[in-house]
Amino acid sequence: MAEPMAEPVADQKTQGRGRTPTAGFDRRLLPPMMLGSVLNPINSTIIAVTLVPIGDALGAPPSQTAWLVSALYLATALGQPVVGRLIDIFGPRRLFLVSTSLVGVAGVIGTLAPNLGVLIASRVLLGFGTCAGYPAAMALLRSEAKRTGQDSPGGVLTALAVANQTIAVIGPLLGGLLIGLGGWRTTFALNVPLAVAAVLLGLLRLPKEAPVRAEDGTHAEAGTPTEAGPGEPPRRGRLAAQLDLPGMALFAVLLVALLLFLMNLHLRDWYLLLIAAVASTAFAARELRAPTPFIDLRVLGGNTPLLVTYGRALVAYVVSYAFLYGFTQWTEEGYGLSPFHAGLVQIPMFLVAIGVSIVSGRREGVRGKLLVGGLGQVVACAVMLMLTGDSPVWMLVLVALIFGLPQGLNSLALQNSVYFQSDPERTASSAGLLRTFAYVGSMVASSTAAASFGQRADTGGMHHLTWIMLGAGVLYLFLTVFDRTLGRPLGRPLSRPLDRT
Repeated sequence: MAEPMAEPVADQKTQGRGRTPTAGFDRRLLPPMMLGSVLNPINSTIIAVTLVPIGDALGAPPSQTAWLVSALYLATALGQPVVGRLIDIFGPRRLFLVSTSLVGVAGVIGTLAPNLGVLIASRVLLGFGTCAGYPAAMALLRSEAKRTGQDSPGGVLTALAVANQTIAVIGPLLGGLLIGLGGWRTTFALNVPLAVAAVLLGLLRLPKEAPVRAEDGTHAEAGTPTEAGPGEPPRRGRLAAQLDLPGMALFAVLLVALLLFLMNLHLRDWYLLLIAAVASTAFAARELRAPTPFIDLRVLGGNTPLLVTYGRALVAYVVSYAFLYGFTQWTEEGYGLSPFHAGLVQIPMFLVAIGVSIVSGRREGVRGKLLVGGLGQVVACAVMLMLTGDSPVWMLVLVALIFGLPQGLNSLALQNSVYFQSDPERTASSAGLLRTFAYVGSMVASSTAAASFGQRADTGGMHHLTWIMLGAGVLYLFLTVFDRTLGRPLGRPLSRPLDRT
């Protein structure tokens, strides 16, 4: 079959970057894309088996070590849409390099941390450092789709999903091995070589040109000359307008107040909800009148399918992360497994998730994936309610196997939904918002796990947590069954080229 003719402008731009214009995705971009996107998941899964050893070493109960989970996701939930917006403006390269460098610094601090407070600080820095990987990957994917004229990212999106699932398989087991070899500090030291590899891949393979916005607010492609001159940063006034710094600040206040309340649910912290409410009102007023808003509420408010996708992501990750952290802590403290064997119990879930992602990845529809994923969550929670400290090991493995279905289907379907439902000019920031909603879900999961377990992750606390997970799973099904937009194609059909105007 003859290769589709590329646009002359696209030819010039790709030749200027030393890349051969082809009809397919530039596979050289895959290694930095995948490594950057998995930096957060690998730290999420490794910490699941280190919470108990860290608590034993530093004399901290589960209610305090839960901050190691919450700190990472608080920073990432705040940083993802901000970094995503910066990537939309400046391109992925420079943000990717700066962020992944922070991952290495966080690894050093965590390795040398003398107490829990410093360790939590390292996790905050780690959260900011892992912010760029996923939005950068989505921005590169959109850029490549426009370069080739083919908006068919199914294979690459599947590759990203499988990479994340593979890391999730390795994470708990690798964490257990590292703890056995050198203690829990080695799980933080792992970030140093990972960061070095990510920076080197970014330097060697990411395109140097960065998309910028012209003075009239239109989007310019990478390598297109602007009035600021090639390679020059935008002028200070224009930069401030593009970034919408007041909007970012109000969003930060809103999110921090809300997440701090979710981390430690108690009526004495009612003032945090008041701060969140005031900040949200001011944020909405600011964004509705800003010439270049940080989050375009007019567009977002009119995009009901995308809003429902964000809501679905929130409840899906409440279930997912409550299982990852709560179930793992229970298998160690309530059931009596070592960190290594607790990691082994998680492997069947991620193996099933990888297989499901590969099989279903190239299918365009998402409704079936979401329905099966939602049912898998409900069934797995029902089995968890039957577990006790005397249950046979095969029941633990059964729960993990069932959870593999939603683990593989939900994240892939949500990722595809956002890619096609979002404004093409805000792909990175929309992808960042997806992760923000996911991390809000993780914060809810972390706080409910801490409240359910208290001083010890026993069977009663695990059952209490499971009832909350079951409620979230039912809500997820409700949002899916009654979402009529899922019956229509998402955005542009995969086979249709992008509009070249």
